[in-house]
Amino acid sequence: MTEKKSILYAGHTLTYRVTGKGKPVMLVHGFGEEATIWNGITEVLDDSYCFILPDLPGSGDSELIPDMSMSGMAEALLRILREEGIDNCPVIGHSMGGYITLALVEKYPDAVSAFGLFHSTSYADSREKIETRRKGMDFIREHGAFAFLKTVTPNLFSPLTREKNPDLVTQQINGLSRFTNEALLAYYEGMIQRPDRTPVLQEAGVPVLFIIGASDNAVSPDDSLQQSHLPGISYIHLLEKSGHMGMLEETAVCSRIMDGFLQGI
Repeated sequence: MTEKKSILYAGHTLTYRVTGKGKPVMLVHGFGEEATIWNGITEVLDDSYCFILPDLPGSGDSELIPDMSMSGMAEALLRILREEGIDNCPVIGHSMGGYITLALVEKYPDAVSAFGLFHSTSYADSREKIETRRKGMDFIREHGAFAFLKTVTPNLFSPLTREKNPDLVTQQINGLSRFTNEALLAYYEGMIQRPDRTPVLQEAGVPVLFIIGASDNAVSPDDSLQQSHLPGISYIHLLEKSGHMGMLEETAVCSRIMDGFLQGI
């Protein structure tokens, strides 16, 4: 059974879904996504876990909040956990969701019993990455949010997926029409401004999951592998057939990986 909920946070409405039964786990989606990105995995695992699935501020039915930094959105996630009466639980974030997860762990380590970086990184943006984001922001201002997402989304999938399952790419693009310019610009600015959070990995006192796409053009697999040895306890998985969207490209594999991690901790 899935229940859609909402709370008032900083004067704005945030929405999230709760689905499944068992130990609570929060899954945090990334840039240009909604909580529904996790549906394939939760449908497999919701007999074993109770998933908390927030729509980040500016995504889905959640409104933008005054502080759209990674730390600001981490505060919103903490508020949802407290609303659900959860003192601590595993939190797994995809891409930008991983940046927000790291910010949450940095400020509230006792709220997170384990965490995962799903196609994500602890590194701050390089100068080259910042320049690319700034160009993307200019494109959004000129052509709009949907045109931007329609342009960049195919490259988030591996060449194998684009060739063998183009309908999956099309389906993902078709679900992106609700994003506003303001939301995407706020996300990009928040990602540009975020600090390096590698010390969070080095000092992690809980198990950390790394899911890495072999063909990921957004987050370097080499960087992810380099970081994966920093925590005291790491679970490291390389998806051979995936780019940046493993939960869609290799749903069954990712479900097994996440189940093994959650069972192991």
